[in-house]
Amino acid sequence: MSASSATLSALRSRISHLEGHVQAHAVLPFGLPELDRRLPQGGLALGCLHEVAGSGAGADDGAAAACFAAGIAARLPGQVLWCVTRADLFAPGLAQAGLTPDRVIHVEAGDETSVLACMEEGLRHGGLAAVVAEIGRLSMTASRRLHLAAKNTGTTGIALRRWRWLADADDFGQPTAAMTRWRVSERPSAALPVPGLGRALWLVELMRARAGETFDLEVEACDGTGHLGLPADVADRPAAAGGRYAFG
Repeated sequence: MSASSATLSALRSRISHLEGHVQAHAVLPFGLPELDRRLPQGGLALGCLHEVAGSGAGADDGAAAACFAAGIAARLPGQVLWCVTRADLFAPGLAQAGLTPDRVIHVEAGDETSVLACMEEGLRHGGLAAVVAEIGRLSMTASRRLHLAAKNTGTTGIALRRWRWLADADDFGQPTAAMTRWRVSERPSAALPVPGLGRALWLVELMRARAGETFDLEVEACDGTGHLGLPADVADRPAAAGGRYAFG
């Protein structure tokens, strides 16, 4: 290897280290080829920090985002630490997404500073499947600490972004060290041939992914095993089809 090639290789390695990025991660596939094929290595990188938010400050979209995060955590073996500032975690909702109460360690902290501290401590522990923390603001410094803690132990961290006021959601556009950034919005459920409510539908948007592409896809909400589904009209549609189901 020439001196210039060695220098370039060392520089790339240094940049990768500074970004908190490693060349290969274990991944958790979603089980939907339409989604997994757009993610680096075919799934959600484990042992990293990820961000999930609803669309704005609405309760419905906030619940969808929480269930999306719960579905990810449900498919990882082990206990899950879930940190909140408000006593409004709805255990039956998490259970419907596959994350049963016996697997959740619930921490109610007094403020977001305490929530971040609990999340970092949980990630550094190394004995958990995942750590989820409901927070509004996430600085680059705080996100780097969380991401590095996740890398060191292999525990997956999910920053569940929640805001009391819509104006506060502007912070979601600021850069962080998270590997991916997701937004989940409620959609009207599909009509049933009999009276009742169909399976909930979500618009899932991948807004940022390191070494990956952004896209959006309408999916069926997590089932009791934490898995997403495809609505029938999307599943039957060719991959190249346009319209609202096209990938961004």
